[in-house]
Amino acid sequence: MKLFDFSQKINYKNEILAGFTVAMTMIPESLSFAILAGFPPLVGLYAAFIMGIITAIFGGRPGLVSGGAGATVITLIALMQSNGIEYVFAAVALAGVFQILVGIFKLGKFIRLVPQPVMYGFVNGLAVVIFMSQLNQFKSIINGQETWLSGAPLYIMAGLVALTVGVVLVFPKITKAVPASLVAIMVVFGLVTLFGIETKTVEDIASVQGGFPPFHIPNIPINLEILYIILPYSLVMAAVGLTEGLLTLNLVDEITGTRGNSNRECIAQGSANIANGFFFGMGGCPMIAQTLVNLEAGSRSRLSGIIAAVTIMLIILVGAPVIGKLPMAALVGVMMMVAIGTFEWTSFKVINKMPRHDIFTGILVAVITIFMHNLALAVLVGVIISALVFAWDSARHIKVSGKLAPDGSKTYTIKGALFFGSTTTFADNFTVTEDPNTVYLDFNDSRIADMSAIEILNKLSTKYSENGKTMHLINLNEESRTILINAGNLVTINFI
Repeated sequence: MKLFDFSQKINYKNEILAGFTVAMTMIPESLSFAILAGFPPLVGLYAAFIMGIITAIFGGRPGLVSGGAGATVITLIALMQSNGIEYVFAAVALAGVFQILVGIFKLGKFIRLVPQPVMYGFVNGLAVVIFMSQLNQFKSIINGQETWLSGAPLYIMAGLVALTVGVVLVFPKITKAVPASLVAIMVVFGLVTLFGIETKTVEDIASVQGGFPPFHIPNIPINLEILYIILPYSLVMAAVGLTEGLLTLNLVDEITGTRGNSNRECIAQGSANIANGFFFGMGGCPMIAQTLVNLEAGSRSRLSGIIAAVTIMLIILVGAPVIGKLPMAALVGVMMMVAIGTFEWTSFKVINKMPRHDIFTGILVAVITIFMHNLALAVLVGVIISALVFAWDSARHIKVSGKLAPDGSKTYTIKGALFFGSTTTFADNFTVTEDPNTVYLDFNDSRIADMSAIEILNKLSTKYSENGKTMHLINLNEESRTILINAGNLVTINFI
């Protein structure tokens, strides 16, 4: 398994600048998520560094950016409030173990079962969440209460955000040699510094000054009672992280026209989360917003992710005084443009051409993503609905037609898969008491799909036998034969 493809031509300038840009956008987001969950601010930055460096080197594809993501942090808030941060570290490490197991047993491929309408809903819902989350920066805390900005602070914030958006839109028309997002951040930073403009900065959220993350074994008792406490949180975190991560990987595959390795990504995520649990990190997963920032900045290799992680660590160690002065308005403007770029605007063009159930599924997934912030639940609901609709449609399409042969036997021709959803329709087509003594079921255009199919065939065979008649299955494909053979003496079905 190659960590780096040295045959790939790397644009080092794009990779380095993309890494810097990603680091600038990740720092305030990681700080905000950590504070939201009640963690010390540095726990968020340590997660950004640890997740970033490990997944950039060992992850499933170049260009994917991981960090202390809100999707996974939200799953740990209740544990933090009830048991404290030591339990959180243990839960994060255990979640990493589960993620590694998913990769080892090659279960990451099941992300291919996510239908396109679910992807549309997921991406569009996430775009709205990213955009709406930026509006929190238009608030300030006065006397312990959060209130919307007003007057001059509001106008300054809005003006600087608008300037950032303008630079991001216009600069690529001048040159694409430097990422427009990085240029926008620098322009707004220079303007605020030069004219001494009073506006919210990164240091208003929290200090980013600190040291290298120390090794630390979670200080909790090791027994079954503790396992019962952290296990549910670890499972949910692992599932949410893998869902968001593999969907982000899928999205990057579509954008770049290449194929990532989902199982390798699962193992890298799990390894990074285990490291988080033992190095004061809050854990995380791939971050779709930062990944899109990375790709839009021109990154196509692993180098940008490594640069971003190293930059975050250097800022923690020595660069906090400078980064703390970055205007939040510049970072908000960049993230708003990311949200606009994330939204699948083409979904509006095809919505009138999609089946109604696909439209419903996409909208439902988006609504759950927006209002519940539960990406795993949103995708799970979408997949279940799509699967049920598919099963219903498949069940309706099974056809059974009978024809008498010159020798007095009767052959039933089956068309369509025989599975749990189609067994009732299938059984209604047989006239056991009226049929001749020998009956054939021709499966040339059908197949036996599951245990429900075996059970209905067994019942049908028994009915014919009770009436002194015999039923034979003919033209079975290899898969159907294997299913019947594996059933062994559980069934009494004759097949040729």
